[in-house]
Amino acid sequence: MCQVEFELACAAVKQLKGPVSEQEKLVVYSFYKQATQGDCNIPAPPDTDVKAKAKWEAWNEKRGTSKMDAMRIYVAKIEELKKKETG
Repeated sequence: MCQVEFELACAAVKQLKGPVSEQEKLVVYSFYKQATQGDCNIPAPPDTDVKAKAKWEAWNEKRGTSKMDAMRIYVAKIEELKKKETG
């Protein structure tokens, strides 16, 4: 696993055309944030901001995952979404 594979997956995510569920988007987002920034280091948004709260919770659940592991899982998830898209 290397930085290049991660960057290719980051580019590939923008090319996805198939339906991606909100849950899948949160998983991809959370591993991207963990891979690029590490553990969640921002305060939780208010409960009234449902979308921001869901994104924060998804990222915060990855606390303790190493950046390399997060990159590896992110790449695998993008590959899974690409396969799902092509059938």
